[in-house]
Amino acid sequence: MEYILRHFGKCSIPILWYCLLVAQSCIPGLYKFNDTNFDPAIESFYVGTFEVRTGNAPPTITQTFEEALKIKIRRESPLQEDDVAPHIEFKGIVSSFNVLPTTPQAGETVAFNRLTITLEIEYIDHFHNDEKANWKQSFSRFADFSTEQNLLDVQNDLIQLIGDQIIEDIFNRAFTDW
Repeated sequence: MEYILRHFGKCSIPILWYCLLVAQSCIPGLYKFNDTNFDPAIESFYVGTFEVRTGNAPPTITQTFEEALKIKIRRESPLQEDDVAPHIEFKGIVSSFNVLPTTPQAGETVAFNRLTITLEIEYIDHFHNDEKANWKQSFSRFADFSTEQNLLDVQNDLIQLIGDQIIEDIFNRAFTDW
């Protein structure tokens, strides 16, 4: 480093760091996006049709989660969508959609309700044919809303907020373990 400073000056240090960063990113065989690693052998994914197993969830909730997961994977991974012979597959079930009161105030009244959504995900690795690579996990998140608001008035926004968090959790579980 002293040699570089003496012969090239201090302005070369940022250029040197940039070159090292570029060289490091050119190492073949491993793609890295947002602290996630993608096995270069895995090239495709499929998100199956999710099911609803709770009576009080809106019927479109499954499509919302399916599309959000597809978009997340397309945007933040090198994987291509393939519904014929995917290397990895996601299956999902909306198993819980509950609204419960929370945050009691003085006089035993409730100021907020809490919407909790639970999504059960099955991840199947068709490429490696290794049962240890497959997993099933429940992902649950919640959002609070005022008791003065009707659930139907805020439901879509809450589903979007909770869905974004759950999709992030699923993505991280699937792609940070590689």
